[in-house]
Amino acid sequence: MSHLLRSHAPITDAGWEQIDEEARERLTAALAGRRLVDFSGPRGWRYSATNLGRTKPLPSAPCPGVNARVRRVLPLAEVRADFSLSREELRDGDRGAPDVDFAPLDNAARQLAIAENRAVFHGWPEAEMVGITQASPHAPVPRTAEFNDYPRPVAKAVELLLGAGISGPYGLALGPDDYTGVIETAEHGGYPLFDHLGQILGGGPIVWAPGVQGAVVLSLRGGDFLFESGQDLAVGYDHHDGDAVHLYLEETFSFRPATPEAAVALVPA
Repeated sequence: MSHLLRSHAPITDAGWEQIDEEARERLTAALAGRRLVDFSGPRGWRYSATNLGRTKPLPSAPCPGVNARVRRVLPLAEVRADFSLSREELRDGDRGAPDVDFAPLDNAARQLAIAENRAVFHGWPEAEMVGITQASPHAPVPRTAEFNDYPRPVAKAVELLLGAGISGPYGLALGPDDYTGVIETAEHGGYPLFDHLGQILGGGPIVWAPGVQGAVVLSLRGGDFLFESGQDLAVGYDHHDGDAVHLYLEETFSFRPATPEAAVALVPA
C-alpha cells in the first residue's frame, strides 16, 4: 500500500485523474527551479539523503591505531501543503461537470511551488540548503525601475558569467513583479523586450518564478546546480467527513549549488 493512502479516499478513479491533472497544470508552470537546474530522481519515499561525496574526521575511533571518518550527506526535506475538496464538487465532476471548484488545490500547488523555488534560489537554512543567490560570489546587479532598461543589467550579468569562464546558454528566472514588468514592456520602436532578453541569453528560457525576489541569471550548461527528488510531488489522502475530502500535496527534495559562480542575482536599485 502506498504511503499516500489514496485507495482509502472516497474518490473515484475519474476523480483522481481530474485532481492529478489539475495539480500537474498548476505546478508545471510555477516550478521555475526545475526548469533551470539539473533534476535527478525521483528516488522514492524512502530515500532520505543526498550523498555529498565528502567526509568529516571523527575525534576518536573504537580502538587505538584506527582513524575514523563519517560520510557527509544532505538530508532530504519533506514539504507538504494541505487542502480540502468538497465532496459535492467531486460528485459533480464524476457526472461530467467541466467547472469543478479546484481552488483549494490550486492554492496549495502555488504555495508548494513558492516554497520549492525559494529553497532553490534563496536557500533554506533550517533544511541545510544553500540557495543559488546565497552561494553566488558575484555582487548582485542592480536594475532600475524602468523596464525598458532591463537588457542592460541582464547583459551585465551575462558578462560577469563569461568573465568567470561560465559558458551559456543562460536562463533568466523572473520573480512575479519583474516578470509582469518585462512582458508588459516594449522597447523604443516597439521591439518586444522579451525577445531582446532572449537574444542576450543566447536563446535560453525566461521563466516566471513565484517566490523569487528580483531575478536570477544562471548558466544552463549543466552540472552547476543540483536538485534531487525523493518523493516527487504527489497528492495524498488524509481523512474525510460528510462534506469534504482532506488531501495534501507532498514532496521530498534536496538542493545544492556545485558551481556557485554560475549565477548572478538582479535586484531592484
